[in-house]
Amino acid sequence: MPEPSTRKDAVRNRKAVLAAADALFDRSGNPEEVTMADVAAAAGVGKGTLFRAFGDRNGLLLALYEHRIEPIRQTVQAGPPPLGPDTPARERVPALLDALLRFKLDNRRLALALEETGSTSPYLAAHYEDWHSLLRSALEQIPGLTDNSEFTAHVLLAAIRADLVEYLAGHKGVPREEMHAQLARFTAGVLR
Repeated sequence: MPEPSTRKDAVRNRKAVLAAADALFDRSGNPEEVTMADVAAAAGVGKGTLFRAFGDRNGLLLALYEHRIEPIRQTVQAGPPPLGPDTPARERVPALLDALLRFKLDNRRLALALEETGSTSPYLAAHYEDWHSLLRSALEQIPGLTDNSEFTAHVLLAAIRADLVEYLAGHKGVPREEMHAQLARFTAGVLR
């Protein structure tokens, strides 16, 4: 019966790796400096374990991102207003964008690292398509926006790209409250 203990080890190792990666990305001034070897050492696992579980650095970043964003995703799928599915679209769109901005501000280094890895464009990432689809669906419910919902969803998501959030918060020192207010004004203008 070695299989159950192997599964327990795999679950324990996964939790340890995600916790170690979480801490390393939070402490790092530059996400590119965090290596798979650093994560393996901090988690107390071998690099082979890390690569078997996540494939590569991008796989690890994506797993960490998914782990962190899961509470928002659950609220969006079945939760209460203003993010939940029963919220009118005109209220839900700004709430979704605000929640994603809050997430990116709270997870700046991880979001930036994930958007900058491997691919030629962050728009090709699966998580981007998920949020775009959700926004597009909500926009299609707002009268007058149905013809432009595809493009409008892209524009709204561009306003909270990780590189823009990092530039405004990290380089320009724009306070969180001001970023939320600017996003709310921009979104309200788009939805008019």
